[in-house]
Amino acid sequence: MKIQQSFLLVLVSSLGSLALEDLREKTFIFPEASSTGHVVFRPARQQPLTNFTVCLRSYTDLSRAHSLFSYATRKDDNELLIFKPTSNQISFYVGGSFVTFSVADNPVPKPLWEHICVRWESATGIAELWLNGVSLPRKGMKRGYTISPEASIVLGQEQDSFGGGFDINQSFVGEITDVYMWDRVLSAAEVLLIQYGGHPSDPLIDWQSLNYEIKGYVVVKPSRFSST
Repeated sequence: MKIQQSFLLVLVSSLGSLALEDLREKTFIFPEASSTGHVVFRPARQQPLTNFTVCLRSYTDLSRAHSLFSYATRKDDNELLIFKPTSNQISFYVGGSFVTFSVADNPVPKPLWEHICVRWESATGIAELWLNGVSLPRKGMKRGYTISPEASIVLGQEQDSFGGGFDINQSFVGEITDVYMWDRVLSAAEVLLIQYGGHPSDPLIDWQSLNYEIKGYVVVKPSRFSST
């Protein structure tokens, strides 16, 4: 019996912090640069994607390059990636190709929360970035492409291989909250609804019912974000 109990304890410990919970008004804090600290998402279903929308809210004082959302497949570690090469640029990858959006420098000398939504549709290849409720000029890539279904989805690190290959110099330091993903292109009205706490139906990744696993030094705390 003692042997069985010890085995179960080791098994549970090896699985990390696995949970399914409502994270409204909570945030993931990535306290330090590392090549280990990250959060793994396990979506409600995995399927080929010809359309999608990903939204999240981030808070950081980083000026160097860092990853916000990394969706890797065995075919391509940059199958879907939201990445900031600088503080005033956001790169959006699909199937290894990418477009970069330039954003205005922060006029206030302090960190600000950023709400980011990216949308992409295969039929036209149109890629869109919404930043704090404002749509930037649309661009295009990977017309006709289909995103592979078997994915490793990670916050806090940029994957250079399936589920790994992390680089401390691309790690995220700060806070991320309100992460959602849909298998469709949300309307402009829905994107604005999300920015202010709305919840369009049937997300693949649902912050209000999130299946996730924390690995390394990441902490869940009440969010200090306020939309007012």
